[in-house]
Amino acid sequence: MTIDKLGPIDSISKYNKTEKVSKPKKKDSSDSISFSEEARSKGEIYKATEEAKLAPEVRLDRVAEVKKKLEDPAYIDDKVVESVADSVLDLFQI
Repeated sequence: MTIDKLGPIDSISKYNKTEKVSKPKKKDSSDSISFSEEARSKGEIYKATEEAKLAPEVRLDRVAEVKKKLEDPAYIDDKVVESVADSVLDLFQI
């Protein structure tokens, strides 16, 4: 008994071969992020609120007292001016 070829053997070998896989293309290594205008404004408001929380409290009674003293022209003399100037210089470490 003889068996004749039914077809080429190469057709099966095509399915057994694997193709080379190409490497994925590299993207830029830097990431970026962008914020909307609304997010920026809310961030600024949040930052200002946090800074206000950290600021020392204003003593309104002391402010009123100083305003009252400054309205009196006899209060402002050379001694007071020198004292204020010294305080300012000390504050700025000059």
